[in-house]
Formats: sequence, C-alpha cells, structure tokens
Amino acid sequence: MGRQMKRRLSVFALLSLSLSLSLALTSSPAQAEMYVAGQVGVTFPHSLNDVKWHDAGVTLKGNDLSLHNSVMYGGKLGYYFDSLKWLGLETEIFNTTPNLKQQNITIAGVNLGTSSGADLRILTWAPVNLVVRYQMGALEPYAGVGLGVFFSRLSDGGPSRSSTDLGLNTQVGLRYRVTTNLALFGEWKFNHANLSYSNLPGSGGVDLSADYNAHNLVFGVGYHF
Repeated sequence: MGRQMKRRLSVFALLSLSLSLSLALTSSPAQAEMYVAGQVGVTFPHSLNDVKWHDAGVTLKGNDLSLHNSVMYGGKLGYYFDSLKWLGLETEIFNTTPNLKQQNITIAGVNLGTSSGADLRILTWAPVNLVVRYQMGALEPYAGVGLGVFFSRLSDGGPSRSSTDLGLNTQVGLRYRVTTNLALFGEWKFNHANLSYSNLPGSGGVDLSADYNAHNLVFGVGYHF
C-alpha cells in the first residue's frame, strides 16, 4: 500500500473516530448505551509471511519468520444506538509483543545462518469498529469489524525501527451482564496487516516488509452507562 494511500486512510480513520465520539458525547443516556471496558488475553501469531527484502531497487523473497505467543492488554470505548439496539460503534486499543524467535534466515534460497531473534512490539488501534449484537437476556453474542492502525517497533537490542501500517481488525465475542451496568466478556480477535521497515540497523540500507496475521483470545470487564 502506497504512502499517500496510507495517509488518506489514516485521515479517514481519524475523522471517523472524531465523528463517532462526537455522536457519543452529544447523545443523552436515552439515545445511546455507552460502555467502557478493559481487556487482557493472549496473542497467537502466525509466522510473518510473504517476507520481502528490498535493497537498491531489488526485491528478494525470504523465508517465513516465526513469532512467539504474547500477552496482550488494552481497552475499549463504545456505544449502542437506542433506536437500533443491535448496532453499535466502538474504538479500541491494545498492545502485544510477539517477538521474533531464534531461527535460520534465508533470502532468495540462500541460507544466511541463524538469527538470535528480535523484539517486536505492536500497538493496535481500531479507530472505529462496527459492532452488531443479539440480546438474549443476560447473554449478548456480538461481532465487529473495523480498520486497524498498527504501530510497530522492531529491535534486535540496538537501534530500533518503527512503522505505522493499516490493516484489518475483527472480533467475535460473548458478553454476560452480571448486572445492568457490569458485564464480563470473552472474545476472539483476528488482525492482519503488512508491516514495513526501512533501513534496518546494521543492514546497509536494506528494507523489510512482511504480512502479520494474529489470533487473540481475550477476556475483559465492561461498565455500561
């Protein structure tokens, strides 16, 4: 995805979030059911795939790069419309560290030896998730989808490289209303993005891009106003 397109989508995401929050803040309690929630869980990432190394206009394919499972944590803010109780908007943010494992590195079929691994931190912000739910008394199955903005940092213990990339954020969950206001929930999320890093440290100007795909199993507590 080109940088100009990324900038346009980022602006769109910010405008969408601003509109959503404005609607939420200007709505009276009779018009919307607002909620805030904390969440914690585990990230189960796939290996980084479609790995490409770029240097001086030349692109070479590399082997998939294995990642560690990681603890993730974050929060949510959203609301459901009173006129359409099954429909809601939500913004969420969560952090995870699916570090690269120690593994062999192959570029264009040539084995370059064993890498000691690297630290990878990914902060995912979903400016606006479109969420639907089905109310069954105290139980509420729900699902959502939205744009994901992935702020990541790659480091091997020395200088680091950061990247901001756009992708997909999805969720399917089950909420249980302990009381009218207090809720517990369990959730599965799936994330996808193409991560890109320029001028990797110690590489002499080599760039890296790869597809990131991850499953997240999450549990949380929410308060509904």
